[in-house]
Amino acid sequence: MIKIYGATRYTVLRKRILAPKIKEIDIYSPRIARAARAGQFVMVMVDRVSERIPLTIVDWDREDGWIRVVFQEVGVSTIKLGLVDIGEDLYHVSGPHGVPTHISRFGTVAVVGGGVAVAALYPVARAFKEAGNRVVAIIGARSSNLLIYEDKVRSICDELYISTDDGSRGIRGYVSSALEKIFSEGLKLDLVWIVGPVAMMKMCSSVARRYGVRAVASLNPIMVCGIGMCGACRVRVYGKTRFACLEGPEFDALGVDWNELELRLQMYRDEENISLRRFLESGGCIGQDKT
Repeated sequence: MIKIYGATRYTVLRKRILAPKIKEIDIYSPRIARAARAGQFVMVMVDRVSERIPLTIVDWDREDGWIRVVFQEVGVSTIKLGLVDIGEDLYHVSGPHGVPTHISRFGTVAVVGGGVAVAALYPVARAFKEAGNRVVAIIGARSSNLLIYEDKVRSICDELYISTDDGSRGIRGYVSSALEKIFSEGLKLDLVWIVGPVAMMKMCSSVARRYGVRAVASLNPIMVCGIGMCGACRVRVYGKTRFACLEGPEFDALGVDWNELELRLQMYRDEENISLRRFLESGGCIGQDKT
C-alpha cells in the first residue's frame, strides 16, 4: 500500500467538478476499499450533525486505500459535502452497504443510466464486461453540459448510446427512448440493468417488459440508517415489503411498485426546502468551493 501522508480514516484526497453542481471526491478509507464490490454504497456524514447520505461507490483502489463517490448538490447535506476541501476529514463514512450486483455471464447486457447516476453505472458495467458479457451502455442527461463519465463508460463498453432531453448530444429524448430504439432495431438483449431517477427507471422497465427481457434496477429510496433498522428505505416489490439498504439496492425492476416509490421520495420535500432555505439565508452557497 502507498502511504498517504496526513490522511486519517476519511480524508478527502482528491476532488473534481464534473458538471454544474456535480462533484467527484476520493475518500481515504482502506477498510471500505478492501471490501467494496460493484453495486454497493457508503453512508457519508459530513459533520457531527449532518444527515447520513447514501452514495454509490463509483471506484476504489484496494492497494492505496481510497474509494470514489460522485454526488449532485441538491440539498443541504450534499451542498456541505461539496464544500469539503482536499485534505479535510469527513465526520464518518460507513460501508460498504448493500448486496453487490449479481455478476454473471448473461450474454448481451444493456446498462442504462441517467443524470448523476451515470457514475454509479460505471463499476457495474465494468464488472459485467470483465465477466465476459457484451456490454451496451445507454447514458443520458438533460443537456450535453450535464453529461458525465462518457469517456469512462465508453472505455469499458462494446457500444455506447447517448441521449439528451434537449437533443444537444446524441439521441433527442430520454434514455428509455434510446433503449426502445435498440430493441426496435433488433438487438437481442439478455439483461437490462438500470440506475437513475425513478421516472426514468420506471419507463425503462416498461420498455424491457414489452420486449420480454429481464430488468434489474438499482433503487434510490430515502435511507437513514443504512443497515435495515429504521425501515425508511422500504420499497414494495411484487407486493412484498423489501428493505433497499439491506436486501438491495437492486431489485427485479418489473416487480417494483414505482408509484409508491415516487410518493415516498416526496414525503419530506417541504422539510427539505425549509432546511435549504435556512441554509442559504445563513450564507451557504450552492455549486461552489469555499475558496
